[in-house]
Amino acid sequence: MKPARFDYLRPADLTEATAALGDGNAKPISGGQSLGPMLNLRLARPSLLVDVAKLPELRRVEERAGGILYGAAITHAEFEDGAVPDPTPGFLARIAHGIAYRAVRNRGTIGGSLAHADPAADWPTTLMALGAVVHLAGPDGRRELPVEDFILGAFETALAEGEIVTGVFVPCRSPSARFGYRKSCRKVGEFAEAMCAVLSDPERGVHRLVIGATEARQLVIQDASRIVQHPDNADEVLREAGLAHDPATFRLRRAVIRQAIAALEPEGLPA
Repeated sequence: MKPARFDYLRPADLTEATAALGDGNAKPISGGQSLGPMLNLRLARPSLLVDVAKLPELRRVEERAGGILYGAAITHAEFEDGAVPDPTPGFLARIAHGIAYRAVRNRGTIGGSLAHADPAADWPTTLMALGAVVHLAGPDGRRELPVEDFILGAFETALAEGEIVTGVFVPCRSPSARFGYRKSCRKVGEFAEAMCAVLSDPERGVHRLVIGATEARQLVIQDASRIVQHPDNADEVLREAGLAHDPATFRLRRAVIRQAIAALEPEGLPA
């Protein structure tokens, strides 16, 4: 199957891009790794595609106080290859390396992954655990949202009409910070059936756990010290969140949480 007919625009700057996206039936495209298949299946039928992949503002990498702001069009491969600086002890490269296949990583972008908001995608769960902030621009100006507030549900975000993801700010983590991440896939390259990210940064007093690959949005546990110390406590959290209705899925999620916690090195665990 092929896409329905659409017009194509490569804007010169962000202002032209957001103006074009003010048409409710226009869509931005960068790597196209999610939107492309949706176009071919005609699950998406925009009248206009606005190509933002080469916009300078979406390709910048800016070191700021307390972290790094990445342009939304930075690719997974650029993180994997260390082509951009990392404010963490190597967490971003590890995550990028596990995304799908190299061909996908060469074109897929961090901003596109956030805007698509697939609950089983790697970046949304990871960035929530790292306390990242999404930068947005649109006809009404610019704003910033924590990733957990930006993603409202499965494939649902806080993007307003004409608004675009311009970047994501990732806070610095201390050298002693540890990050555990596990996902369960039937085979390499597929989206996860269950996933969990755990950040333990005792120097900054942060112990956050995020459960992804859910039926809705990711589940964020802001203070996960109790679960990190005693993984059995995750069972209660899953039940309270309504994520234990199916016994097989419950067991899979519980196993992935425990594996993510086990991946933390001892010095990263809370006392």
